[in-house]
Amino acid sequence: MERIKILLPPNLPFTTQLPVRVTDLNYAGHVGNDSFLSLIHEIRLQFFAHYGYDELNIEGVGTIMADVAMQYRGEVFYPDTLICHAGYGAYGRTGFEVYYQILSHKSGKEVLKAKTSHVFYDYKLHKMLSVPDAFKRWFAVG
Repeated sequence: MERIKILLPPNLPFTTQLPVRVTDLNYAGHVGNDSFLSLIHEIRLQFFAHYGYDELNIEGVGTIMADVAMQYRGEVFYPDTLICHAGYGAYGRTGFEVYYQILSHKSGKEVLKAKTSHVFYDYKLHKMLSVPDAFKRWFAVG
């Protein structure tokens, strides 16, 4: 069986910290995969906000998540704090990638690598749009 392998870009410029909540735990007592999906959503919202964006307005255009990949690297338990890094990957004709790395503050070990792909999307017309030129310019220097 081939496992997903996520290669992080060399620079993940955004960092935030999130507490592990008791509600993040699964029946095995560690943070569950469903919780990690919610956590990367929170990281992404903070990452976008740091640059003056949100999911419904990046250079005047909305975005929608097209796919997600997560590579579990270790367990993390309550109580702990997650050290979360995020950064952009490549962009294409209609979208871009966001990469994530999450570490346990207690152990210092990496517990998750993830990648989400997003397309620019018009929610009123229900169709994908091209990457805005202003985002391309920002992306090249950001």
